[in-house]
Amino acid sequence: MLERRGSNQRSAEDVGGAPRDASEVTHLTREKLEAGLPTIKSSPADAGPVRAIVVRPATDQRQSLQSVEISPDGGVHGDCWAQGCWLSLPDGRPHPDVQVAIMNARAIALIAQEEARWPLAGDNLFVDLDLSDGNLKPGQRLALGSAILEVTAVPHNACGKFAQRFGKAAARFVNSPAGKQLHLRGIYAKVVQAGTVSVDDVLTKCE
Repeated sequence: MLERRGSNQRSAEDVGGAPRDASEVTHLTREKLEAGLPTIKSSPADAGPVRAIVVRPATDQRQSLQSVEISPDGGVHGDCWAQGCWLSLPDGRPHPDVQVAIMNARAIALIAQEEARWPLAGDNLFVDLDLSDGNLKPGQRLALGSAILEVTAVPHNACGKFAQRFGKAAARFVNSPAGKQLHLRGIYAKVVQAGTVSVDDVLTKCE
C-alpha cells in the first residue's frame, strides 16, 4: 500500500522512493505475468478501495495525490485531460468518455513490481475491483467518495510507452483477448456527479 503522508500532492519521485529507469528494471516474462492472473481475478466484484490517485500535469509528468476533486467539466482536476487529449468532440473539446482512466491495483502491482512505478502507467485511479467485461459493462455507474462515475465503452489498450516502461510481454499480456476481457490495462469512465475522491475511498457499483 502507498505510504501515507500529510501533504496531498507528491511527485512521482516521492511515491515510495524514486522510480527506477526502465533500463534498470527486469520486466516480467509472459509466463510470470500469466501466473499472476488468479490474484487479479480474485479482485472484489461489487466494491473495492482506491489504492492510489495519479494526475498527469503535462505529458510524461506524474503527481500522486491523497485526494482530488473530479467534475464533469474538469475531469480529474490537475490532470492534462482538460487541456486536450487524444479523443476529442467535434468542437475540439476533450471527450468526456475518457475523463478518468482506471486500472486494477492488482494488475499494476504485478506488472510494475514496485509501487513507485505505478504512476508510470498514467492512469488516474488504481482500484482493487474487478474491471472485467463480465462485471463492469459500459453504462455501469460507480459511487466513489461524493462523486459518481459511469463506465464508458472506449477501449483502454497498452501503447508503445506502456511497453517501454513495463516490457513488451506486459503490453502483449494486457492486449491479449483474455487481457482485454479482464480489462487488465484498465477502463475509462466519465464523471456524472462532481465530488472529492481520496485514497482508501471505496469504489462501489450502483444498483
